[in-house]
Amino acid sequence: MRTRRPITILIADDDPEDRMLAEEALRESRLVNDIRFVDDGEDLLEYLQGRGNYAGGDNPRPDMILLDLNMPRMDGREALKVIKGDPELRRIPVVVLTTSKAEEDIYRTYDLGVNSFIIKPVTFDSLVDTMKVLGAYWFQIVETPST
Repeated sequence: MRTRRPITILIADDDPEDRMLAEEALRESRLVNDIRFVDDGEDLLEYLQGRGNYAGGDNPRPDMILLDLNMPRMDGREALKVIKGDPELRRIPVVVLTTSKAEEDIYRTYDLGVNSFIIKPVTFDSLVDTMKVLGAYWFQIVETPST
């Protein structure tokens, strides 16, 4: 196992309740030190590129992006396409966390370069379990490029 270091997860989700549940589940997993939020794909790209509301701010590069697919302005599919097409951003692990069970979404996001596709669990306990496994896998088992 790797030595522990501060971990930043950026959550792109427009639903305040889903954001709160994801944050609580991540905190219970005890693997994440810093959780940031954006409301949609446009906000996500502004954060990652240091533009708009995020210009000149303290916006650490995320160690992982949890991405909802169905958001206003720019959805997760469009944002994923931009992220994975950008040489500066493509190495950031992106995990889709969505209510969509559509096979088309699963195939399309993997074609666009998503690292994992997870259907949001229906209970909070299941969400906590999912976040623990996700965190252990990405931050204790897998080796990722240093940013």
